[in-house]
Amino acid sequence: MMLHSAEKEIDEKAVGAVLKAAGVKADDARVKALVASLASVDIGEAMSQAIAAPAAAAPAAAGGSSSDAPAEEAAAEEEEEDDGAGFEGLGSLFG
Repeated sequence: MMLHSAEKEIDEKAVGAVLKAAGVKADDARVKALVASLASVDIGEAMSQAIAAPAAAAPAAAGGSSSDAPAEEAAAEEEEEDDGAGFEGLGSLFG
């Protein structure tokens, strides 16, 4: 996200430099896999969806009616499925 915000190319060298600056010793193969998995992701769109999702969920949670609980659970499950789209390799990068 930092590289995208800075309008820098998201490549192995740039990701490695960010991780090094953060004091993280990352495996080169994992960095390569991360960059490859992000190649097909529109990071700007993913960031806007991540920001919009909590705001949209807040009014539903404020309802407090117990009859709405199954619908809220189903909506939460759908959001959880979409949250990892395109970022499968991100967690494995840090061990």
